[in-house]
Amino acid sequence: MARTGFQGRKLGEAFEIWTEMLREENITILMGLSGAMVPAGMRKIIAWLIRNRYIDVLVSTGANLFHDIHEAMGFRHFMGSEHVNDCKLFEEGIDRIHDVFAYEKEFNVIDYTLAEIISEMSGVMSSREFLEEIAGRLNVKDRNSIVIAAYESKVPIFSPAIADSSIGIAAALAKREVVIDTIRDVEELTEIVVNSEKTGVIYVGGGVPKNFIQQTEVVARLKGYDVRGHEYAIQITTDVPQFGGLSGCTFEEGVSWGKISGKAKKVQVNCDATIALPVLAHGLIGIRRQKYPIFNGL
Repeated sequence: MARTGFQGRKLGEAFEIWTEMLREENITILMGLSGAMVPAGMRKIIAWLIRNRYIDVLVSTGANLFHDIHEAMGFRHFMGSEHVNDCKLFEEGIDRIHDVFAYEKEFNVIDYTLAEIISEMSGVMSSREFLEEIAGRLNVKDRNSIVIAAYESKVPIFSPAIADSSIGIAAALAKREVVIDTIRDVEELTEIVVNSEKTGVIYVGGGVPKNFIQQTEVVARLKGYDVRGHEYAIQITTDVPQFGGLSGCTFEEGVSWGKISGKAKKVQVNCDATIALPVLAHGLIGIRRQKYPIFNGL
């Protein structure tokens, strides 16, 4: 595909860059995950990427992780339609995510389940520690899960805006003695980047996960470390840069901030991630990574 034109070429270039990252001996690959990717059916792909260490760190919206836990506990999302009467859906207790449906009462079960787990937790934690605690306490029915794959593979997950999700709602319901310190998230992720010889980034969408990874280079520089910006970069997005939003922000703009190396191998794929991600994952199947980072210090 890299020898075709338009976005087919960009998708092919993304595959080539990801493949090159996997062949590096000393690199940490960070993925930012935003948008409703789990309800849209991308959950098993992300879990597979984690278990096979095609990525080493995940920064995600809380919503994707909640929906992942929802399915891990045996509930499902359903194929629906955007051409419906939403007032009728509300009366029936059905939540709509574009053309995907889910039952509100099932979401509520997960809300209260998480609230019970959180009520048993205490202390000050980063979102990574918080999510590891939850993953270790869940009695799941489906282990083909993002949070379970990360827990079992020792791949850190950060969710710096976790309050902006149903996990945050569950925490509000809990009799909580736990405090999630998102500044500790900043410190932990920056430490991972600083201790990495090279870093590569893969962004599905943009938003908080993208900037949270991007800013590690700025934080590290302010702390006095000699950093050069991320050296590989892939973004899959449907947004455009003209309106100033981060989801459409180009890597060239990131170079001006020192977030992306001026010599980085980079590509932006303007495509629906539910199309691009399965194609990329299919291409990666035959590649086995020989060496990946182990985060003993976290």
